[in-house]
Amino acid sequence: MRYSALFTDLYELTMLAGYYEKGMHEKTAVFDLFFRKAPFLGNYAIFAGLETALDYLDKLHFTSDELDYLRGLNIFKPHFLDFLRTFRFQGKVTALPEGTVVFAREPLLTVEAPMAQAQLVETALLNIINFQTLVATKAARLTIAAGSGTVVEFGLRRAQGPDGALSVARGAYIGGVRSTSNVWAGKVYNIPVKGTHAHSWIMSFSDELSAFRAYADLFPDSSILLVDTYNTLESGVPNAIIIAGELRQKGHELLGVRLDSGDLAYLSRETRAMLDSAGFPEILILASNELDEFIIRSIRDQGGKVDIYGVGTSLASCQGEGGGALGGVYKLVRFDGIPKLKVSNDISKSTLPDQKRLTRVTGSNGRFLMDIISLDREELKPGEIVYDPTNPAHHKVIPEGVRFADLRSTVMEGGKICSPSPSLDKIADRSSEQLKCLPEGSLRLENPHIYKVSISQGLHNLRSKVIEEVSTGFLKESTIG
Repeated sequence: MRYSALFTDLYELTMLAGYYEKGMHEKTAVFDLFFRKAPFLGNYAIFAGLETALDYLDKLHFTSDELDYLRGLNIFKPHFLDFLRTFRFQGKVTALPEGTVVFAREPLLTVEAPMAQAQLVETALLNIINFQTLVATKAARLTIAAGSGTVVEFGLRRAQGPDGALSVARGAYIGGVRSTSNVWAGKVYNIPVKGTHAHSWIMSFSDELSAFRAYADLFPDSSILLVDTYNTLESGVPNAIIIAGELRQKGHELLGVRLDSGDLAYLSRETRAMLDSAGFPEILILASNELDEFIIRSIRDQGGKVDIYGVGTSLASCQGEGGGALGGVYKLVRFDGIPKLKVSNDISKSTLPDQKRLTRVTGSNGRFLMDIISLDREELKPGEIVYDPTNPAHHKVIPEGVRFADLRSTVMEGGKICSPSPSLDKIADRSSEQLKCLPEGSLRLENPHIYKVSISQGLHNLRSKVIEEVSTGFLKESTIG
């Protein structure tokens, strides 16, 4: 899928035009993409959207129609539009593998390119990475809450438009929700598609049993019957049991029943008992109706017997406290060979300058201990001091007997993708395995353990030096003024 080159904020184009006019457009710039706060009042996020982002960069160009539109705005000079006619992204991208568990302030993706190229892609990269990462994180929370149960993505009708719906299905798969009701997403991403039927199917027939029978005749090996249209326990489940018996006599089995209203913990317990008593312990129970991770946990805590949770709105729109959007940002960290940072009175909001490495420190038991952000060519060793990026007064020593893993690699060089993306299954497997390696308490829905992310001695020193230089320069200019 090609995204239009106009998939950007206007100010990206006006800045690009300014760089061009000032002769700055070919100077090398380095930008980091990161977020400052984990979503959903949690501790972690699941990095997603890289394949989509690289595909956007690979196909980025301005068509004649797009240039005609920009010309019609009457704000860009003709020679700048001529420059855009041959515009291509030819930069370098360094990134984590998709499915990696990540934390606040870590550089997820770094773009190194001529300023014109690096600046223009900001909006699109943030749009793609922010949303898919947010969805993948929500999906991980849902699957963890579901325990041994499974979660199906039912959010198509509540998603933010057609492309948003595709991104939901892809991001959710990475986070552990490995099926969707979205048929288009099934085709595009080869995701298993699942579904049942609506209440309208039941109401279109003279009675519930006739509706069930007609549906089972059409789909004898994959029927999940919606049992709450009239009365779940007195009508829906008993009629589903009749259909299950008829299917078995024909050599088929009813796959499941779906509960879409009422007290799902109670109804699922009663439904399970009725199905088991009738000789159908293998029939699955699917629950839906505005589920989120907290409701799923509550159902399980109350002894609910749900096998499959169909989650729509809360997944597709990433609802929940601290959700709704991931506050990812894209900040200049080096320009024309000089380290750069955004200075703030609150050091926690100051950016980290220059090109960097991201290293994961793992203990002998395989558990992740901490992540360290360091300068690109800096080597880390046990015994070294590392600093809290939000409060340099807090520091700790890298312990002995640990393993270091460089988390990022070059994924695009000279505007060319270095290697094919792994399958969605492999990306989702990475996410699942990494979540198991987090310190105890990291996956709690409330008040999770805060994973340690530190900066190295070298990066700490460089940030302090650049802040001092920038502040001194600002004071001198203010005095002169």
